Amino acid sequence: MNPSIVSSQIRSALAMLRAAVVDCPDELWNRTHDHNRFWVLAYHTVFYAHLYLSPSLEAFESFDRDVEGRAGFGREDLGDWRQLTEEDTYKKEDVVSYIDAVDQKVAERVESTSFDAPSGFHWLPFRKGEAHLYNLRHIQHHAGQLAERLRQDSGSPTRWVFHRH
Repeated sequence: MNPSIVSSQIRSALAMLRAAVVDCPDELWNRTHDHNRFWVLAYHTVFYAHLYLSPSLEAFESFDRDVEGRAGFGREDLGDWRQLTEEDTYKKEDVVSYIDAVDQKVAERVESTSFDAPSGFHWLPFRKGEAHLYNLRHIQHHAGQLAERLRQDSGSPTRWVFHRH
């Protein structure tokens, strides 16, 4: 497996996630009747993309950007999403900044770890190469959910990204 191809596809998936976030109308961003609010799915996706690019859980370097009302931004996932308050809501530009920060690390992280190394996460019982593909599938799964939500609820199609270098 070629690391540059893998990093290109992870970056492409992140670009599609970013496009969905940028294209999300304000009325869909934090819609209260959605079981999983748009911003929560977007944040969850980029958080785990960031985590899984790390060599291990212990080596995870958080996204050090405090966001008003939410000092834990990038340091931990959101836990029980149903218990979030209005003050917990991330703004679109905060999630876009996080996606951009993770995107800048993809090539270095993918190319610096042997694909034969352990995944680095006890709940991922396979090698790092497969963990990168798992990460790619996770990003694209949620990017697809958000793209479909945009198409159904706002009529806005999302753009397909073939590859990024």
